[in-house]
Amino acid sequence: MSVPDNAPRNAFRGWLAKRGGAIAAFVALFVLWELAVRAMGIKEYLLPAPSRVIAEFAKRFDPVMASAWVTTREIIAGYALAVGVSVPLALWIAYSRFMEDTVYPVIVFLQIVPKIAVAPLFIIWFGFGFTPKLLVVFLLSFFPIVVASIAGFKSVDADIMDFARTTGAGPWKMFVKIRLPQALPQIFTGLKVGAALAATAAIVAEFVASDKGLGYLLLQYNGNLDTPMVFATIILLSLIGLAVYYAVELIERITIPWHVSQRPAAEQTVA
Repeated sequence: MSVPDNAPRNAFRGWLAKRGGAIAAFVALFVLWELAVRAMGIKEYLLPAPSRVIAEFAKRFDPVMASAWVTTREIIAGYALAVGVSVPLALWIAYSRFMEDTVYPVIVFLQIVPKIAVAPLFIIWFGFGFTPKLLVVFLLSFFPIVVASIAGFKSVDADIMDFARTTGAGPWKMFVKIRLPQALPQIFTGLKVGAALAATAAIVAEFVASDKGLGYLLLQYNGNLDTPMVFATIILLSLIGLAVYYAVELIERITIPWHVSQRPAAEQTVA
């Protein structure tokens, strides 16, 4: 069945309607924050009001956004590399006993190693440029995507596969029509977890050694006790992370609109 031309537009509208309550909740939270700071007379260096955070951010908009672009590039590139490597590798592990017994334990061991401890090694090996940041983002995003994708590829219903074989379907057709669609819900679960970790990984990498990016600015503002800009940087970084996460969620909504996870909660309630 072909996908209607307006499917992406409808998916976006559905996603936006679904998130309307969350947006309203965030607006209410910022209003309460503003009122609490003003009513309690909290000093700015402890907790600035949102209006003060916005004012300071507006004053330094250009340099902050330039740094934001640097961090965004690290997040997107590292995350894209993690997706490009982890999903094919998960497919290989899911259908190869040798890969599952030999390579997968190595992947688990590498995940256990603290990334903050590995980051300085990347600096020694690759210098202070873009590459070490990309690798840290890749490592932190990689594991949840691999694990979820392996589970997805292994969750194919054996009865459906047997029936497909009786119809004469070849391996490629069975993969495209059965294996991949059934695995996609769990793959997207891993993709969303990896997307949520990507922003954290980029900041960890910039904390270790960097002369640009939001992590570098955050250290500077914190050292100068510039609390409004610390909050502005944190909020901007969170918005970048949210944008990546919700982009993946929107793609999920377009790709697997038939899955139970995409139905409204009311439709999932058992009478």
